[in-house]
Order: sequence, then structure tokens, then C-alpha cells
Amino acid sequence: MPRKLKNIELNRLTVDEFKNTAKLPIVVVLDNVRSMLNVGSVFRTSDAFLIDSLYLCGITAKPPHRDITKTAIGAENAVTWSHNPSTIDVVNNLKSEGYVVFGVEQTDASVELNTIDFRTHDKVALIFGNEVDGVSDEVIALCDHLIEIPQLGTKHSLNVSVCAGVVIWEAAKGHVHAK
Repeated sequence: MPRKLKNIELNRLTVDEFKNTAKLPIVVVLDNVRSMLNVGSVFRTSDAFLIDSLYLCGITAKPPHRDITKTAIGAENAVTWSHNPSTIDVVNNLKSEGYVVFGVEQTDASVELNTIDFRTHDKVALIFGNEVDGVSDEVIALCDHLIEIPQLGTKHSLNVSVCAGVVIWEAAKGHVHAK
């Protein structure tokens, strides 16, 4: 019978080792995400896939806060993050730094996530929006590409932290095996 590995057997990085490890050329931007639990979950996912940095924009909560820590379980101490009141400013700065900006939103111009090869871009920015209103129209207008996750059931959306997990993995997976 298979045996579950103990945490010590997983050979995970310490916070200091994480900070000194080369990151993937991917950044994540949260555009007015309301739930601190969702923010914490995105921190944890960003840690899991060595995301370069996380931008918390607008009303998105920032550490320290117990509700973020509850789901981040310490990842907020490892992942490089910043807060900016304007998602538009962050996106414009990322574009000026050579990032290709992907808005994750259902629009009449969105393409399905499974059709994108993120490895063809040197630097990728992934934007996730508010739980009710999604990515703002002003930010959508700045995106180089709009993508959505194909869904087969009756619901039209996923929780933002679940969506972020799926998209971040898809963006990271080509780089993970190259390490």
C-alpha cells in the first residue's frame, strides 16, 4: 500500500531559499479581489509555482491579516508582493517592462486557455478580477490577450482562487519541467 510522505520528505524550500531561487517569468495581478481567503489562496498557489511576484491592486487586501494567512499558510512571507491602488498603473508598468498581459475574463474576444502556449512569451502577466464584476473594463482594454477556462457544467464561472490555480499551472507547466 502506498505511504503518504511526511512534510520533511517533500524537500520544500525554506522561505530564505525560496527568496533566493530563480522564479518563473510570470507575474500575477489581482484586480480588486474582495475575499482575503481568495487572496491568501493565490499567495499559496504563487508560492507553489515560483511565480515572480504578485500585485495586489485596488481594494485587494494585503498582508498582514489573519484571513490571508489562514489560506496562504505562510506563503505571504515568501512570495514577493506589492500593493497599488491602480491596476491600470500596474498593467502599464508591466507592459513597459516587456510583459505580455493576459486578462482572465469571459469576453467576446476571449480564447480558451487550452489553446495558449505561454512558453512562446518571455514574460507573462496574468490578471484575475473581482469575484462579482471580474476584470474591470478599463483593464480589459489594456490586455494583449483575453483567455477563459472552458467549462462544461451549468455554472458560468469558477471561484477566482480556483481559476487562478488552473491558469497559473497552465502558464507554469512548460517551465516546471525545464528546471
